[in-house]
Amino acid sequence: MKIGEKIRRLRMKHNLTQEELADRCELTKGFISQVERELTSPSIATLVDILESLGTNLRDFFNDDVEEKIVFSKKDVFVKTDAESGSEIHWIIPNAQKNVMEPIVVVLEAGGRTPLDDPHEGEEFGYVLRGSIILHLGSEEFKVRSGESFYFRPSTSHYIVNAGTTAAKVLWVASPPSF
Repeated sequence: MKIGEKIRRLRMKHNLTQEELADRCELTKGFISQVERELTSPSIATLVDILESLGTNLRDFFNDDVEEKIVFSKKDVFVKTDAESGSEIHWIIPNAQKNVMEPIVVVLEAGGRTPLDDPHEGEEFGYVLRGSIILHLGSEEFKVRSGESFYFRPSTSHYIVNAGTTAAKVLWVASPPSF
């Protein structure tokens, strides 16, 4: 990690000149310039002062977490096909981000169904994009058509079935992830 380069980026992000940053830290402009060009290294105490002047701290400054991805494309999608049950599950957001919710797209052929999901904590939401499905919640059944949605707390076993004659497509979101 290039400390000077990172300090320079933070300084510029805050629209500060080297002289303004130096004044805030009671340092010289020349010292800030040398740090940014990697010609010298600040002591820990001086680095703490510089970082506080830039609105951050040691922990956040040295945190190398990968920046979170915002937009995902078809190449990010993972598909699991189960020919026996007539279903495809498309993980449209990679689980590498360890999100609080998990959106998937479920495609069910005519007569297809998802596996039985046991009760668990959280919430589930679905929106039928195409076709119609029957949502099974314990002993209850709910018909959900294209353009309609469902929402429930998964306190009982549940699954969906395509009782129609054409393929059905459902955007399904679980929180926390359970698929």
